[in-house]
Amino acid sequence: LSCGVCHSDLHVMKGELPFASPCVVGHEITGEVVDHGMHTPAEIVNRFPVGSHVVGAFIMPCGNCFYCVKGQEDLCESFFAYNRAKGTLYDGETRLFLRSNGKPVYMYSMGGLAEYCVVPANALAVLPNSLPYTESAILGCAVFTAYGALRHAAEMRAGDSVAVIGVGGVGSSCLQIARAFGASEVIAVDVLDDKLQNAKTLGATHTVNAAKEDAVERIKEITGGRGVDVAVEALGKALTFSQCTQSVRDGGKAVMIGLAATNVVGEVDITRLVRRQVKIIGSYGARARQDLPQIVKLAESGAFNLENAISRKCKFEEANSAYEDLNQGKIVGRAVVEIM
Repeated sequence: LSCGVCHSDLHVMKGELPFASPCVVGHEITGEVVDHGMHTPAEIVNRFPVGSHVVGAFIMPCGNCFYCVKGQEDLCESFFAYNRAKGTLYDGETRLFLRSNGKPVYMYSMGGLAEYCVVPANALAVLPNSLPYTESAILGCAVFTAYGALRHAAEMRAGDSVAVIGVGGVGSSCLQIARAFGASEVIAVDVLDDKLQNAKTLGATHTVNAAKEDAVERIKEITGGRGVDVAVEALGKALTFSQCTQSVRDGGKAVMIGLAATNVVGEVDITRLVRRQVKIIGSYGARARQDLPQIVKLAESGAFNLENAISRKCKFEEANSAYEDLNQGKIVGRAVVEIM
């Protein structure tokens, strides 16, 4: 079992996003199937036999609610009502308990930093032997989120210009996805030179250090004065929200994927929004059943390079220090914890 180290976990650990406690975080996993639920249909058992390697998506669709039936699994009512609101699976129960007194421990998605995870089959895809087991964990959140932002929210087309503001784990995955989808220009924006240097290896054609120059003006300069077709905000801050909306051309799409602390509000120029047909779109993830197998194929074909995306692998005992480093901006790209 491997689990990616994601900023969303950090938000929960720091109390910036409300969540049930005590809880086990970790929502970006690869693992080996060791058992099936009591009433698991034969088709699921056949698709995920014991011993098979799988990757899990952090949005675990129920498959039956209003949104899942409409094909919008990233808005699954059960996921938000049970997992995000209560820290449980869709029977209203957690699968984790304290050994000392049997009290419940809640699950952030599947609770990926536990020794065993219970994951709805709808959130899984088979991991082929050709892909590295540990590195592939990031397919279920960092890459999953980037794919959803560019494939569904932005409806990105080959030839589009793309700016990504904040090139950490998820933002740097957006660079690779944009390149894989045929972007003409991929502009990476950050305040750390080492992250921008790394961005060049992941498909960025231009880099902008927002601490040293005006990011919006530089993006417009690169794109002939107009702005980009698609801008992605991957930090969840009021300042970068504003930069994202200002960076797009008339008729362009500003896609927000960064989670903010509770009550953070972004501002937008209403008149420009109206007159210039700027589109501001929120995007939380992708759609597990239809998208996760496609994401696996992107990695298998080499269009998404997993090795380049991972900057650190650590053992379970080092997980706390990995989150501390993430909090201090010391992780370039993505760290992954090898549970066992």
